[in-house]
Amino acid sequence: MTTTEAPEGTAPIQLTRKDFVSDQEVRWCPGCGDYSILAQTQKVMPDFGVPKENIVFISGIGCSGRLPYYMNTYGFHTIHGRAPTLATGLKTARPDLMVWVITGDGDALSIGGNHFIHSMRRNVDFTMVMFNNRIYGLTKGQTSPTSEFGKRTKSTPMGSIDRPVMPLTLALAAEATFVARTVDTHTEHLQRTLEAAGRHRGASYVEVLQNCNIFNDGAWREFTERDVRDDRMLVLEHGQPMIFGKDRDKGIRLNGLHPEVVTIGHDGVTEADIVVHDAHAEDPYLALILSRMFWPEFPVPVGILRDVSQPTHSDLIDEQIDAARAKSGEGDIAKALVAGETWTVS
Repeated sequence: MTTTEAPEGTAPIQLTRKDFVSDQEVRWCPGCGDYSILAQTQKVMPDFGVPKENIVFISGIGCSGRLPYYMNTYGFHTIHGRAPTLATGLKTARPDLMVWVITGDGDALSIGGNHFIHSMRRNVDFTMVMFNNRIYGLTKGQTSPTSEFGKRTKSTPMGSIDRPVMPLTLALAAEATFVARTVDTHTEHLQRTLEAAGRHRGASYVEVLQNCNIFNDGAWREFTERDVRDDRMLVLEHGQPMIFGKDRDKGIRLNGLHPEVVTIGHDGVTEADIVVHDAHAEDPYLALILSRMFWPEFPVPVGILRDVSQPTHSDLIDEQIDAARAKSGEGDIAKALVAGETWTVS
């Protein structure tokens, strides 16, 4: 529960998860990872202290696109891949609103790839949560941009010949100021990651590794299951060495520009040799290295790869408007329409 700001002289508004649950029936396949993402999103929303009427969820096409219906806030269910475009327009007109973009690996990285890149490079102040299950689930099981090379599906019966997109690398290359990864079944980590992303001012991108138990069951099971994840996943914490393993005896060491897995206490390796994570580094070099590490060659990094502060898209627009007003005054739209060269069409 949290207390949101209320007009002077009135009692503070107490919000809980129930306040963010809509009256719509949740319609996903039983066992879908979307349920967990929805639940953790609803749990974390009261902690921001933002009134519901100042929050907007915008989605594209795909199973993830239904989430705005289940949030008791304002929302848009837009067309395929264009959620970042509408979010950019909304933040430009109403920078005071908290905006979330909900998308999937197909929606964001295929038809929506261009919009994804440009919303990140512009540092539009919204949080994009991308559900990644490595498959087109809504259209019943075709390869998506993140499907593995050689993946057999209805659209690739002999195996996919396309190399998969690396979403975190793409977000970093597009200059997103907050980039993170989490897992649908790791609920506490998922909630902490969503909260950190929501509090960031600027373009926040969160990849959620999520299961589609109907068309791609076990999409990430080889490293996310409880009995193996300690040895196959690397939980990132700013300022802490990159140590992992059930016995906390494995780590990541840099050999030039190349990461390597080492065992602490073997071959003279000590904790001092292990790379210390710096999520706030101005340059994204370390984050880029982490974004390309993946099982089975490396443990899969989860957590915040990058979290830096830069002027937002809205900040820069406001600066230009203020500069124009200082130079030329408030302006007159009627005069602007008839200024310069005009002509009459008959």
